[in-house]
Amino acid sequence: MRHVIALDVGGTGMKAALVGADGALLYQARRATGRERGPDAVVESILGFAAELRAHGEHHFGEPASAAGIAVPGIVDAERGLAVYAANLGWRDVPLRDLLGERLYGVPVALGHDVRTGGLAEGRLGAGRGADRFLFVPLGTGIAGAIGIDGRVEAGAHGFAGEIGHIVVRPGGTLCPCGQRGCLERFASASAVSAAWAETSGDAQADAADCAKAVESGDPRALAVWQEAVDALADGLVTALTLLDPRTLIIGGGLAEARETLFTPLRAAVERRVTFQKLPTIVPAALGDTAGCLGAGLLAWDLLATTPTAPSEVTT
Repeated sequence: MRHVIALDVGGTGMKAALVGADGALLYQARRATGRERGPDAVVESILGFAAELRAHGEHHFGEPASAAGIAVPGIVDAERGLAVYAANLGWRDVPLRDLLGERLYGVPVALGHDVRTGGLAEGRLGAGRGADRFLFVPLGTGIAGAIGIDGRVEAGAHGFAGEIGHIVVRPGGTLCPCGQRGCLERFASASAVSAAWAETSGDAQADAADCAKAVESGDPRALAVWQEAVDALADGLVTALTLLDPRTLIIGGGLAEARETLFTPLRAAVERRVTFQKLPTIVPAALGDTAGCLGAGLLAWDLLATTPTAPSEVTT
């Protein structure tokens, strides 16, 4: 059975899959990155994991993978196949596409940014399926975005398209590691809500999920924290939809797990803010933590579709 290898590399762990031509997950596995052993060890963990997947596919499906796709965090130069920088993994300018292709005996390899890759999957296979224009916004440790246009995701001229988390929504507000003050992700990410609720509740261990539960129980302190995050998020999203005019707005990440505790007030807050803009459909992400693997698989299949077939070798 024809299939591709898909790898989704995170700060601490890796998810991987063998993906069929129809997007089916034929096999899934997870590994630690081994980042405590340094960036070289992370790269070797990725390459070794990919080799294991190749062997599994060959054994169980009668042939090795036709291609591979890999999604990584940080700054990515997909054109040159470089993992340029990732603070969590400690690497700089790693030629990951070439290294992976070499380890997999020369099959074509596609490299992508983790959020854009997850957005590609949500757009084609998940909550944005059928939408010609969508914006995917995961609310996690930070806030990023993927701009979907006619079945592909726009990377931008320099690979930074979709960085909605660094739209300034509270000028002069909290300092962001990017150097600006008042960035959206300092107010509406899951980590920002966790920090705000831990301080407000006096429980250092409290997180965003605890805040959502307190909102559901009617705690006025939690409601205030939650509404502040929702208002900041709505401000950022309205700026984005004013510029991009998406048909579907897909919200994912840890904060979206609160479901209607988030989506009901968020839809209302966005609706209050729009004037001439067309209100997009605002929906939760559908693919969960499989989005990265599915997206990496799509990158691999897309690569096969655009790679010229080499002439068959003639042996005598």
